[in-house]
Amino acid sequence: MKRIHLKALSTITLVALLASCKKDSHTNTNSTPRDPNTAPQASIDRFSSAAGHLQVRTSSNGLPAANAAVNFDQAPFITRGLSPAGKVVDYYNFDVQPTAPAPIYVLIKSGETTPVAGQFNIIDVIPGEPGYNDFWQIYNVTVPSNYVANTVTSYQEIVSKGYTVTRTNTLVNCPVVPKGSTATKRYPAGSDASIITGWYKDMAVYYFSFGEKALTVNSSGQVPVIPIYVSFTINPNQPNGGPASGFKTETGSSQTHNVVSALPANAGYSPLWAVVVYDNMSFGSVMDFTTASAAPVLVPNAGNVNCPVVNVQQ
Repeated sequence: MKRIHLKALSTITLVALLASCKKDSHTNTNSTPRDPNTAPQASIDRFSSAAGHLQVRTSSNGLPAANAAVNFDQAPFITRGLSPAGKVVDYYNFDVQPTAPAPIYVLIKSGETTPVAGQFNIIDVIPGEPGYNDFWQIYNVTVPSNYVANTVTSYQEIVSKGYTVTRTNTLVNCPVVPKGSTATKRYPAGSDASIITGWYKDMAVYYFSFGEKALTVNSSGQVPVIPIYVSFTINPNQPNGGPASGFKTETGSSQTHNVVSALPANAGYSPLWAVVVYDNMSFGSVMDFTTASAAPVLVPNAGNVNCPVVNVQQ
């Protein structure tokens, strides 16, 4: 996945926007661009009770504090599971997410088709706020031809300047994280895994980008959802069972028998998974999608989780 503020993404996600005299009449009143290195930093906490669902910080579980850099390459943020055919896959765990995408604003000069060079994308919600989602729907914002990058750094400014905003059907999976966080794995291997800078209400914000497959909203304007079959160390109908007990794994290994129903190469793939919990008594017999879908189901829909696949065994 290309970083969504780069020109490369625009060739597959952004449509040409027609210029008009009215659009060109806008002038950029703030001619001094903001620098994210000196601008205030947005406070990010993915593990507060307001932001988290399965991943909520307690005094004993060791989840990182607000604004602390997170290493997503370690448990409980990455899981080894199985593909539909039974091959080993790895995927990140970015917790429960809604199906209604949040808007992300990409600025494009009038008469052009590519994002403004050097401009960071703009969001208006962060984790813990109503309407936040790791999945963002791209909105193109037409700015004047003389626009200077990063002189607009909030949705409020977009509105106040009267810029034309055009919704696209394109989705991007970009979890907002504290500055300095790392998640080094991408599919295919070698894809850019660096953290990306954006703007939120004139403050610098940071996010990852996962692009193992191009995504668009479905016919209802929502993030597509497909199933994943999982089992826990203790079944959810037992004391201390379910997510708190952790995924069931092979003895002495991190290998679960969680089975994804599609891979990035498949037409129906989406990283937003509807969790189906099967009875862990079937753990030994579940080795692929066929056996997973035949296992007794304890919870048919335990929530929709953002789990981008970042490795597929060949």
